[in-house]
Amino acid sequence: MHVSRWLLLLVAGLMPVAQAGNGGQEAKASPVQGVWLGTLTTPGGSLRIQVHVKSDASGKLTCEIDSVDQGAMGNPCENVRLEGNKFSFDVPVVHGNWSGTLSDDGNELNGTWTQGGGLPLVLKRQAAPVAPEKPKPPKYDPAMAPVSGEQIKTVLDRDLADALKSGPLSPETHGAVVVGIIDHGKRQIFAYGGAKEDAIFEIGSISKTFTGLILAQMVEQHKVTLDQPVRELLPQGTVAKPSGREITLVDLATQHSGLPRMPDNFQPTNRDDPYADYGSKNLYEYVAKHGVSRPEQTTFEYSNLGFGLLGQALSSREAVSYPELLQREVTGPLGMNDTVVNLSAEQKSRFEQGHDAQHREAHPWNLDAFAGAGAIRSTASDMLKYLEAQLHPDRAGRGSGGNSDSPSATMGRAIELSHELRSEAFPGMRVALAWLYIEETGTYWHNGGTGGFNTYAFFNPKQDCAAVVLFNTTVLSNGGFADRLGQHIAQRLSGKPAVTLGD
Repeated sequence: MHVSRWLLLLVAGLMPVAQAGNGGQEAKASPVQGVWLGTLTTPGGSLRIQVHVKSDASGKLTCEIDSVDQGAMGNPCENVRLEGNKFSFDVPVVHGNWSGTLSDDGNELNGTWTQGGGLPLVLKRQAAPVAPEKPKPPKYDPAMAPVSGEQIKTVLDRDLADALKSGPLSPETHGAVVVGIIDHGKRQIFAYGGAKEDAIFEIGSISKTFTGLILAQMVEQHKVTLDQPVRELLPQGTVAKPSGREITLVDLATQHSGLPRMPDNFQPTNRDDPYADYGSKNLYEYVAKHGVSRPEQTTFEYSNLGFGLLGQALSSREAVSYPELLQREVTGPLGMNDTVVNLSAEQKSRFEQGHDAQHREAHPWNLDAFAGAGAIRSTASDMLKYLEAQLHPDRAGRGSGGNSDSPSATMGRAIELSHELRSEAFPGMRVALAWLYIEETGTYWHNGGTGGFNTYAFFNPKQDCAAVVLFNTTVLSNGGFADRLGQHIAQRLSGKPAVTLGD
């Protein structure tokens, strides 16, 4: 899900943050007011953390926090408190907290950053803020003639040589990847780094596309509508009806609900399996407190919370668990027997070991109320069945059995509905039901990341090609290897310069 156990999240800094003002009144000085900078040493490396503290005319404190090296700037703080020399603040968007003490000379804040676990973070007063460095542009291999599915293995063997020798797939990293490709109906699967072709991986946020398809299925079966308020699907009495506009199912599925990335009551007891103890009770408590009012104007804001709520709401409407709903509406009709939330004993024997940013073995992630956002495990073979259905919706499903509203009968129409572009995500990119769409190339895509895995999937109906990349190492601070490899494959298939894989 592109969620780090320790690091501030890059996506959290993509949206503009309103700057606090003081209404023209002179601010009351505070001993912690100003700019502070420190270095957080994490299992994945070091990050510069910058904190801007302000006080208004009444002395009320506010602050924003920057993860400078990730470019995640302007993340708002809450519960900013100074009591004597004790200073603390929360950062809800990443479920973090800093608490510590102000030095006698007023130039150092000595304390601990807590985000699932505690790490020392000393902040020193600065005369001026530091700006994030511009990221280094990616390197590209020269373009070549469009590569066919039959040629791609030979090309990738060459392009991955450095990655296998001294990069993310080298023996000391324990990195392993399985790639599945469809080109004009021809399927191929191949593995690198010791993985087996039938290995099962956590697919992380690619799960969101399955939840979007479940929604489309239920729309085609006349069980819900896209513009239906999510409140109506939740248990009666969960949350009050707002006075104005409220969050709908399509708002959740297109990341335009206005909900934050994560709820503020997300407090994992096990940082190695952070979602395991967040159940529907916790989710409903948050929804009851936060409400389901939708701002009049919303922009794309990536929200794991939103898709967790969507999956929970659809399951609640059908009175079945998310794993059961997934099997009934998607994996059953498409014959995806290895795409599950809960592994059988036999499937556990094929489950690939994931690795963290330090290449140590990582604990699997088990998601409860957030299942719709990232709980699914799958194989390359099953994912090719899924992508083939995206390329050719008219062939999807396995017959209606005489029932025009059965999941098999509605599958083709539901896939087409899930591809309809609805709003802007980023410049040059739009969003359908979970799937992101690159306008220049006509490519639909989504990626995923958990504590031990990184995945990427795309399909291009115009070129009749698709691919999935399943990698057994989490997303690093400089991005995901599965993302780069997936983009590389798409570029090779279309004859464009391809992002270099050996770095």
